[in-house]
Amino acid sequence: MASRLVGGAAYSRTVSDQTTSAPTDGLWSRLRLIEGQPLPARADAYSALHDELSRRLESGAKLEQRETPGSR
Repeated sequence: MASRLVGGAAYSRTVSDQTTSAPTDGLWSRLRLIEGQPLPARADAYSALHDELSRRLESGAKLEQRETPGSR
């Protein structure tokens, strides 16, 4: 599969199946599913995934702040 440059970095058109540690939450399968969609649908799906991951990251940060006594 050919790569192209995007923002100065090589970009492969598919998500590689060769990973050293595949997450167990279905992220890789979700990315593969997104990559198989037409471009407009792919953009919407990546946006939704970004929003979901941002919410998860923010909620984890809030939990960590509550668990650390005297963090201020």
